[in-house]
Amino acid sequence: MRISIVIPAHNEASYLKDCLDSFVAQTYLPNEIIVVDDNSSDDTYAIAKSYAQKYDWVNVVQRNSTDEHIPGKKVVDTFNFGLERASEHDLIGKFDADIILPHNYFELIVNQFQANWKLGMCSGLLYIKKGDEWIYENIADKNHIRGPIKLYHKACFNKIGGLRPGVGWDTVDTLLAKYHDFNTLTLPELQVKHLRPTGHGYSTKNYQAKGVAMYKMRYGIILTKIAALKMAWQAKSPKLYFQAIWGYLKAFFQRQAKYVSKKEGKFIRSYRWKGVWSKIL
Repeated sequence: MRISIVIPAHNEASYLKDCLDSFVAQTYLPNEIIVVDDNSSDDTYAIAKSYAQKYDWVNVVQRNSTDEHIPGKKVVDTFNFGLERASEHDLIGKFDADIILPHNYFELIVNQFQANWKLGMCSGLLYIKKGDEWIYENIADKNHIRGPIKLYHKACFNKIGGLRPGVGWDTVDTLLAKYHDFNTLTLPELQVKHLRPTGHGYSTKNYQAKGVAMYKMRYGIILTKIAALKMAWQAKSPKLYFQAIWGYLKAFFQRQAKYVSKKEGKFIRSYRWKGVWSKIL
């Protein structure tokens, strides 16, 4: 199976070398990696270029965009910029530049795609360093495919209409995959090191954007409150709950555009409620 990987990168010089080292050491090599340097002011481009000069299947391109931090949208726009330059592929990966893959990451995942024709998305799990140990980054259930390590089958990616440019893109894609009757799978044995924990540098605006995303996914206010409470509990930050609810209400009164159709939204709410009740009963 042909694999194209896009790595959006903005000022990732501290992590990019370790990340790319883990890609070139794979037992099943991707057919191409496209590193998209998005307005970096450090050595990100130079590091990526050194790998492109050594490996003909590693490419680096530069994207000029605004310096403004736009949660979700900026990384998706940068990914799409790289995807437009990708070769023909069966699997497309969106990976962050601050991760280290186990050496057999793609080998095991390709096996899963080959064994299950309904598999639309697959990944390992993210681990962060605490002291001398690597522990699971507990901000999502272990069956959720996280944004930094996404691998899609082309059929699934096309069916869901690509990625939504905003916060929540890495949740709505999974839900839409299920809506279109694709399977999603995480492999616990594939432990990916996440060098910069999620939420690093998060601001009030970021947390409010999570509520906006729930509105755009048509969660409804009750599901939004449950999801916001769960996030606040996992992050040990009560204010996150109130910021997320405020973001939802602001989007509601502004009548912001939705990520999904009414029919897709109905499926998403039903799917989420089944998950809630399964944990209560």
